[in-house]
Amino acid sequence: MVDKSEKFRWLVRLGFAARGLVYVLIGFLALTAEREGSGPEGAFDLLQDSPLGALILYAAALGLLGYALFRLSSLLFDIENLGTAGKGIAQRVGHGASGIAHLALAWTAFQFAQGVKETASDTATQEAANTLLSFPFGSLALGVIGLGFLAAAVFQGKSALSAEFAREISRDAPAAVITLGRIGHAARAVVFLVIGWALMRSAWFGSSEEVRSLGGAVATLADDGPLYTAVAVGLLVFGLFSLLLARYRIVPDLDRAGMRASFR
Repeated sequence: MVDKSEKFRWLVRLGFAARGLVYVLIGFLALTAEREGSGPEGAFDLLQDSPLGALILYAAALGLLGYALFRLSSLLFDIENLGTAGKGIAQRVGHGASGIAHLALAWTAFQFAQGVKETASDTATQEAANTLLSFPFGSLALGVIGLGFLAAAVFQGKSALSAEFAREISRDAPAAVITLGRIGHAARAVVFLVIGWALMRSAWFGSSEEVRSLGGAVATLADDGPLYTAVAVGLLVFGLFSLLLARYRIVPDLDRAGMRASFR
């Protein structure tokens, strides 16, 4: 059963704040530092070396865990009232995938908080893909994951165009939050497209060499300077958008009977 207490809502809001901090740092590093280190691990590494770094990382780990539980609750309990039609199921599955990804991020942040040093994540991502490919139907599974990222890219692009995320944001939010959301979703659409296409190619050829993490996907755009800069800025903007969501996102209250969200 989903925790409907105020503590759960605050944990979800901490999750949006943690996601925002990670994306702001990813965008910042992509613009100013080594491009290979512009993924979440690079962001955690930067936090690890900062004053109060361990405390911030523990808070980020807790927040990312909260965000993961929020997304997994959407998959399992439909707390955002997406329904059981084709589109709703696709969105809920996407939320579930996001939940799993943020569980992994929470664990990574926790490890950094304990003083572990990790390198950029392309190697680890490729090793995980290699492990998957070693199993029967591993290529098929990798292809399905790639399709999931491509579908996520479509949803992100659609959100950038339609701003449908606005229904989940309080009317008290600044007007600029919609513009920030459009820019951020557009940048994520490009990154998810790169990741999904790389996974599909890897599945087709049965090799993990082309698999890319988030930071690696951004780095692959480096040869196209304007696009790279636009995506890096867009990811930073998505971080700012997420920080605003920590305050203005409508966290659904659930009725006891139907477990359905109450949006405006």
